[in-house]
Amino acid sequence: MTLPLRGVRVLDLTDGLGESAGRYLADLGAEVIRVEVPGGSRSRSAEPVVDGVSIPFALRNANKLGIVLDLDEDAGRTRLRELASDADILIESHRPGWFAERGSGPDEIRALAPELVWVSVTGFGQTGPYRDWTATEQVLYALSGVLSRSGAPGAAPLLPPAGLVEESVGAHVAWAALLAYHRRLASGRGDTVDLSAFEAIVHGFDPGFGAQGSAAAGRSEDFPRGRPDAANFYPVFPCKDGHVRICLLAKRQWRGMFEWLGEPAEFADPAYDTIPARFAAADTLHPLIEKLFASHTQAELVAEGSRRGVPVGGVHTLSEVLTTEHFAASGSLVDAEIAPGLRARVPSGYVSVAGERAGVRTRAPRPGEHDDRMFGPREPLPAGTGDPSAAPLAGLRVLDLGVIVFGAELSRQFADYGADVVKIENANFPDGLRQSKRGAALAASVAWGHRNKRSLGIDLRSPEGADMFRRLVADADVVLANFKPGTLASMGFSYDSLAEINPRIVVSESSSFGSTGPWRSRLGYGPLVRASCGVSALWRYPDNAELLCDGQTVYPDHIAAHVAAVAVLSALIDRRRTGRGTNIEVAQADTALVQLGTQLVTEGLRPGAITAPGNTDPYAAPSGVYACSGDDEWCVVTVRDDDEWAALCTVLDRRDLLEDDRFATGALRLTHRAEADAVVAEWLRDRDPRAAAATLQAAGVPAGAMVRLPELLTDPHLTARRTYTTIGHDLLAADLPATARVAVFDEIADPPARQAPLAGEQTRQICTELLGLDDTEVDELVRSGVLQPPATDPALRSAVTAG
Repeated sequence: MTLPLRGVRVLDLTDGLGESAGRYLADLGAEVIRVEVPGGSRSRSAEPVVDGVSIPFALRNANKLGIVLDLDEDAGRTRLRELASDADILIESHRPGWFAERGSGPDEIRALAPELVWVSVTGFGQTGPYRDWTATEQVLYALSGVLSRSGAPGAAPLLPPAGLVEESVGAHVAWAALLAYHRRLASGRGDTVDLSAFEAIVHGFDPGFGAQGSAAAGRSEDFPRGRPDAANFYPVFPCKDGHVRICLLAKRQWRGMFEWLGEPAEFADPAYDTIPARFAAADTLHPLIEKLFASHTQAELVAEGSRRGVPVGGVHTLSEVLTTEHFAASGSLVDAEIAPGLRARVPSGYVSVAGERAGVRTRAPRPGEHDDRMFGPREPLPAGTGDPSAAPLAGLRVLDLGVIVFGAELSRQFADYGADVVKIENANFPDGLRQSKRGAALAASVAWGHRNKRSLGIDLRSPEGADMFRRLVADADVVLANFKPGTLASMGFSYDSLAEINPRIVVSESSSFGSTGPWRSRLGYGPLVRASCGVSALWRYPDNAELLCDGQTVYPDHIAAHVAAVAVLSALIDRRRTGRGTNIEVAQADTALVQLGTQLVTEGLRPGAITAPGNTDPYAAPSGVYACSGDDEWCVVTVRDDDEWAALCTVLDRRDLLEDDRFATGALRLTHRAEADAVVAEWLRDRDPRAAAATLQAAGVPAGAMVRLPELLTDPHLTARRTYTTIGHDLLAADLPATARVAVFDEIADPPARQAPLAGEQTRQICTELLGLDDTEVDELVRSGVLQPPATDPALRSAVTAG
């Protein structure tokens, strides 16, 4: 297989956060050299450990080469400079200032290698009041606003499953690195990139201020104390052999469910065609569905739901996921060696390129395994001499057929950084985001998801419209779509047919479960993807298998879009070498599987080992989400080692506990978890969570207050780093807070904030500018319905006047 990033050399000096970025770049073909300190990285001991092998380390370092350098010694620093001088990208995750203290910081290294892209990924970035804080996944869930929306009303907030944070951060790192590298190929200039994991989760995991976000305008009155009552958004029902989830969004889906129920008279009122009415009647409606489903198996309910147009999906445990026929047939799960002598069933990788999976090929290296290898000169892509002030994706044209959250988020990445993104819209089949405005003149999700784009209103189902699209393809770079598998081909726009028109075109298609395997035709939304991949089964309180707490989130839509963006950009980079485009396929289920990989692999190797942990870290004690002073105020704390335990005891003024045999080691603290947790709980009970977290962090103990979404806008760290910008629109009563950037670049400017287009707003402009049509031709196509500009278009106004 010819992978798109072949010939790209990456130095990976991460340890923990960011490791998955190098893995993804390696999956796509980059030569990734993992550089470790003597004795190996700390992450080699990250739990869970099976037969002496750290499962997260093994998964996040597959496909890499491994060397050891002692950067406290002259020889190690000299070797790093030599390697950096012939590398394209360097990714590191050491604390701010660590490399500079050793004379090997980005300023020193890039003075020798000005074309190098240096990416620093840390918990909170290189600047700001939290820059020296420790970021665990639990801390990032709490501070980012994710925790405040997770859990049941009246109960403690619930931490989502582990692993999703690190992998999400890794996707952001890969995207930022390739953006800077793509600019380097055009201009000859490298860059220094400062990426904050905190900001990546705030904006990229399940953003409150983003497409389908929970914080439409950030009004504090919209966020009462306690968790939202989200269990009935995507309800779960017991069935004959487990549980299933339904996802009723469209009117036609409800009508299919209504008929399936036997058309009960009490729900015949057309008012129940709306989601709010059904939600309000859940106490009456759901028992009817539960009775209907009780005597059927998952497979029967999924099949019947598909026949009726009702989205139904099984809620699968990890053991069920590992034996699911679809994931084997699609290549999502494969058997592979992850360490010398240790094989396991693993998620293969995020994407397929040219019909082949870009996934695991070789196991993670042993420490220093490739120390003797000569990393000689390569044939890198030549660097250009273009304008270094230009946006990194300037000059690219993207034809965007994408819909709803994934579609909006994917194309926005390209629009924000300079590509001309033309959103293709058909008034007869409007994008779901445009239908979610709930009485407003414009949906906030449209303003967030479609900024910096243009819109072409066109009926692609008409011969004339299809022909115009093909003419646009002839001079485009990328086509994006996320329809049901086979839809693009049925419209006459398969990759092969578009490549005949333009061999340089890159086509990216996404769906819930991919184009191969038994589930390829399943109706899919994020809630069903999460349920089918094992995420939902772990995102619950340990004592309640039916109260799933992932109903408020739209994961994995946003992060899957970042995953797809990385793959598309890698194909564009490869096109500089080959002159040809390719086709990329992204199954959103694969994003969930990769990000849950540690639990899946551990469960496969040790059946029954993985259960829903709730707020307890199975490998660290004390750990949890603790109540603080005030109404619904909480703080997360995680103690991972003896040093952090000693620091905690000092802060709590309980140095006597250091002499307590129950807590002498990490293993003993796990055994006496309840007593250790009680000590932390007692100290936090009467304290402000923010002040307490700051005190603990200053002592080196990972801690974070639970933050609600509106509070993000005034968070001192996010404010200091100007994490948010504002976007406006003529149809909005007020500006909206929005993500300012994917990372802080030394030389790449922050994205503009041009307002999202109305449906078809630039139709006339695009047709005259790109297709060479004159006004008379456009007028005729508008009157025939092939082109669909806004109601203010002259041709439509004249038609109304004539009528």
